[in-house]
Amino acid sequence: MRNMQKITRAMKMVAAARLRRAQERVVAARPYANTMMRVLGRLAENAGDFHHPLLDQRGDEHLVLALVTADKGLCGGFNTNLIKAAQQFMREHSGKNIEIVAVGRKGRDYFRRRPINIVGEYINVTARTIDHEDAAAIARDLMAMFTAEGSTIDKVYLIYNEFKSVLSQRVTTRQLLPIGPEALESDIAAQQVPNTEGETAIDYLYEQPPAQIFGQLLPRYVETQLFYALLESIASEHGARMTAMDSASKNAGEVIETLTLNMNRVRQASITREIIEVVSGARALEG
Repeated sequence: MRNMQKITRAMKMVAAARLRRAQERVVAARPYANTMMRVLGRLAENAGDFHHPLLDQRGDEHLVLALVTADKGLCGGFNTNLIKAAQQFMREHSGKNIEIVAVGRKGRDYFRRRPINIVGEYINVTARTIDHEDAAAIARDLMAMFTAEGSTIDKVYLIYNEFKSVLSQRVTTRQLLPIGPEALESDIAAQQVPNTEGETAIDYLYEQPPAQIFGQLLPRYVETQLFYALLESIASEHGARMTAMDSASKNAGEVIETLTLNMNRVRQASITREIIEVVSGARALEG
C-alpha cells in the first residue's frame, strides 16, 4: 500500500507539471485566435453575398460526432463524462444516422463494442505534445468528409472537455460544421471591442477581395476551433488526473492508518495474551 501511495504521488506531480505546460500553451496560442476572429468579423461584414461549401446549411438526418477523449486512464471521471455526453447526444437524436470520429483511445474502445459506426479514429494524439498540424490534419479530414462530392453528412459536432480549473472541467458540445452565422457572430462578438462611438476600434485594408480572403480563412477557422478543443481537452485531462491521483494518495494514507491501527491492536492483544499465559503458568507452578 505504501508503494502504491508513492506511485500515485509521483503521478500527481507529473500531471501537475504537464498541466502547467498545457495551460501555458493555451494562453500562448490565444492571441492568434483572437486576431483571426477580428479579421473574420470584418470580412464577414464586407464579403457580401458569399458562398462556401463549409457554410452550406443542410438537413439534420446524418450526423458525425467527433468525440475527444484521453488515450490513457487514471483520470477520474474525465472519460466517463465524455462518453455519457456522447450517449446523451445519441438519445436526443435517436432515429438519425449518427457516426463517430474517435479522437482518443478510450472513446474508440468503448464505442467499438457498441452498435455504432466509427468512420475515423485518431489514437495517441492527446497522449503527446500536440501541435497545430496534428489538429489541422484531423480538421482537414472532417472537412473533406463534409464537402466530398455526394456526401450525405448534414452536420459535424464536437464533444470535448473545456478546462475551467484543476477541479472543474466542463463537457462541451458544439457544432463544428457547417459554420453557421450564429457561430461566427458569437465568436466574433467576443473579440470585438467597440470604441466610445460604438464602432470597432480596428479596421483593415485588403489587397484581395474580402470574399477571396474569407474563403481561405474559413478552413483555418475550423482548424483553429479543433486545435483549441484539443488543447482544452489535454489541459482538462491533466487536471482530472492530478485531482484523481491526489485523492488516491489521500485514500491510500487513510487505509495505511487504518491498517496500522488494526495491526497494532492485534499485536497488542497477542502480547497481552502471551503475558497472561506466562503469569498464569507461573502462578500454577507456585501453587
